[in-house]
Amino acid sequence: MSSDPSASLSAGLQALQQRDPARAAGLLREAATGLPREAMNWVALSNAEMALGNRDAAEAALEAQLELAPRDIGALLMKGLLREQAGDPRAASSFYRAATNQAAVSGDVPTPLAALHNHARTFLASSSADFEAHLLENLGSDLSPAMIEAVELLTGKRELYLQQPSVLYYPGLPQKRFYDPADFPWFAPMLKLVPQMRAELATELERGAAGFSPYVHRRRHRPAPNSPLLDNQAWTAFHFWRDGELQEVNAARCPATMEALGHAPLVRIPGRSPNAHWSRLLPGAHIAPHVGMLNTRLICHIPILTAPRCWFRVGSERREWIDGVPLVFDDSIDHEAKNDGPQERVILLFEIWRPEIDAADREAIGRIFQIVGEV
Repeated sequence: MSSDPSASLSAGLQALQQRDPARAAGLLREAATGLPREAMNWVALSNAEMALGNRDAAEAALEAQLELAPRDIGALLMKGLLREQAGDPRAASSFYRAATNQAAVSGDVPTPLAALHNHARTFLASSSADFEAHLLENLGSDLSPAMIEAVELLTGKRELYLQQPSVLYYPGLPQKRFYDPADFPWFAPMLKLVPQMRAELATELERGAAGFSPYVHRRRHRPAPNSPLLDNQAWTAFHFWRDGELQEVNAARCPATMEALGHAPLVRIPGRSPNAHWSRLLPGAHIAPHVGMLNTRLICHIPILTAPRCWFRVGSERREWIDGVPLVFDDSIDHEAKNDGPQERVILLFEIWRPEIDAADREAIGRIFQIVGEV
């Protein structure tokens, strides 16, 4: 054998290509003793050792490579395979998951690794199912909703969504998707007025829904929103309050709705709030996933005209609109809606302050948005 470690490395790689693992392993071992660690092809040595059945030596070579390059996809996949063959599924899953995560980030898996990458994903899916079954068998079925969600997050059945407002983040608020309407007693008198509100809506729809306008619309001196629902009649609004201004014509035509809104503690910021409107979603319309501007408010929905197969998702939780059941949610968490049914859906939508925010901070938040509006 050559006393030149670089020559041994080159000859060893050539022998590996020629499918002569015994010669390759000898040459590559010699190269490993003479080359700096960072100049050695540890993955090639591992391949040669694996071909000879020397699993411990193969793993040692991979560990040397992962010390130098912890996110090397090939080394991670091969290490996972060796741990799987050694009967260590937890370690195998760890290496396979690290490899698939890195592949997702880099967006590229070398062609020679494609089959092993696919095997890793199949192994992870099977291991996850086995782990979930084992976990539930030992935990039992008498779990609280919070624990069920925790287990689903742990096993990957549910995705974690947190507040991510597009403009203002107020720290320390609970990561709570939906609030219980029972915590807001003023809903009771509002719900009593739903039949009258439904009658007012019917009158407006009989007029051809002329008072409804696209919810996503162009604004003067502003870029057009990047939304497929821009200027689209599939999602429209009939405004009662808009950016703090009473829409007098609509309000005069719908006294029962205005009476209902009078019971709600609407946010009041000059030039910004209140905002309250009927939101109309036609069959087939999809409001794509998005987040609101701030996490200091809650959005309230009172169903006026419900529709089958019309659903609403906030974070990882999906609901439908049900007669007599308001929805109160944090719109700074990723949410979307879709009407998969044959009928239109109309809700009364308005915003309130988060109850956790005190009066002084509400006033300060209001000032922030007034100042922003002046700039």
